Amino acid sequence: MSEIINDTTGLAQVCEQLQAANAIGLDTEFMRERTYFAQLCLLQLSVDDDAFCIDTLALRDLSALRASMGAAQVPKVLHAARQDLEVLSPATGPVIGLFDTQVAAALIGLPAQVGYAELVQRLLSTSLHKTETRTDWSRRPLSHAQLAYALDDVRYLLPLRDRLRQRLEQLGRWGWFEQEMAELDAIGSFEADPQQAWRRFKGLVDLDPERQRLVCALAAWREQRAISADRPRNWILPDAALRDIVLRAPRTLTQLEAATPLPEGILNHSGPQILAVIEAAQLPDRLAPLPQRRRPDPAKTEAVRKLSQLAQQIGRELGIAPEILATRREMERLVSGARDGAVLAGWRREVIGERLLGYLPEAPKIHGD
Repeated sequence: MSEIINDTTGLAQVCEQLQAANAIGLDTEFMRERTYFAQLCLLQLSVDDDAFCIDTLALRDLSALRASMGAAQVPKVLHAARQDLEVLSPATGPVIGLFDTQVAAALIGLPAQVGYAELVQRLLSTSLHKTETRTDWSRRPLSHAQLAYALDDVRYLLPLRDRLRQRLEQLGRWGWFEQEMAELDAIGSFEADPQQAWRRFKGLVDLDPERQRLVCALAAWREQRAISADRPRNWILPDAALRDIVLRAPRTLTQLEAATPLPEGILNHSGPQILAVIEAAQLPDRLAPLPQRRRPDPAKTEAVRKLSQLAQQIGRELGIAPEILATRREMERLVSGARDGAVLAGWRREVIGERLLGYLPEAPKIHGD
């Protein structure tokens, strides 16, 4: 089969090969610097000892791959899968039956964000030449060097899977990995929800309720505008400007211009819409004074420090990076009284969650669900 597939006949042959596969390696190349939605430029696949690329600019209809991508019994092997899934699933439907080599590598004790090339070097003693990392994948024709680079990104995924699974089973952590992949499979759709865009805003808990309501409204407006125009959200309204507007809640164009430095195009084109969003939030005429940065609570800071030390100790015991076991944010939530989240669910619950709770003063123990 040709290294690059760019017609329907070749795509049909690929589908036949995928339907007979025991496992499929996957990777994507895409562009999104000037758009909200990523432009899928190339899809790389590996089956057995074969690797090939699908030119997704020549073959924009990838629905023929839907059955293979949705077959849970056939593992789809990717490295750092989330971004690829976000780009690929709109074209092929949900991709399930996932095996993320970066997640597996972290669970056997390699760095939490280990790169694909480093993993290939560590486990397969093969050096990859990463010469095309800044290439423009939307340009055609693709050079031999570009194709070689793209094919290398899937050529070693299936051997990596075999090595990683063997090591996970030796360590008794295969069940941990299965839980991680079940959660990734369950995401299903990566479609953006403008009503959840406020989650990107840092420091929300430090704001008064009125400003929190305004964050939600402005973030949703910006996300919807970005989706409709297919432009990066920061082109619609930069993060820093959104924060300034939330803090000052301007009611006129003059006040808006004074509240934050905005490009003239955004001010003229979107200023009235931003003010309409603020008005619709039904804020009181006078907001509370601008929130002051809260001083850290010494007792909470000390408790988080102790939990972090314990997480590091458990990480050393297991040979796993502590951030894989529990993030600092999760430990802060525990200290603040939260009793949910990843650290208190699944395999982490037994491995670290119970021990973290036991380290807190008068903390309730976790019992069965």
